[in-house]
Amino acid sequence: MNKNKHLLLENQFCFAVYSTSLAITQLYKPLLDSIGLTYTQYLVMLVLWEQDGLSLKTLASKLGQQSGALTPVIKRLETDGLLKRIREPLDERTLSMQLTEKGHQLQPQAEKIHLCILEQCGIEMSELDDLKQQLDQFRRKLPNHIEF
Repeated sequence: MNKNKHLLLENQFCFAVYSTSLAITQLYKPLLDSIGLTYTQYLVMLVLWEQDGLSLKTLASKLGQQSGALTPVIKRLETDGLLKRIREPLDERTLSMQLTEKGHQLQPQAEKIHLCILEQCGIEMSELDDLKQQLDQFRRKLPNHIEF
């Protein structure tokens, strides 16, 4: 058996990021369940609480997703009465997301989630900010595609 240390799972940066992402999602799950959102729905709502009325294309871009991947999430949020999809009158191909009153009313409950996560992680806000900044810088350096 070849013991190339570069191919060991425990040495893979990608696995560290992946497994951390899974752990974070699981940490959020019971908190988000309590307000009736999935993690992806929560991310959509965060963007809309920051800037309501965004087009689907802009929303997808902010989340690093394809519009088509978000469509089922958006439809579910609409079914749950948290947002409305609105066709733009000047260009019916453009779909905007508008929070409903119920969607706006969910924001104060969601604000508590951040504090709970911070407490459960046992990390100082400054440490979390530093880590986030490093990850943001790293993500910006990633190429759109890699050729072998």
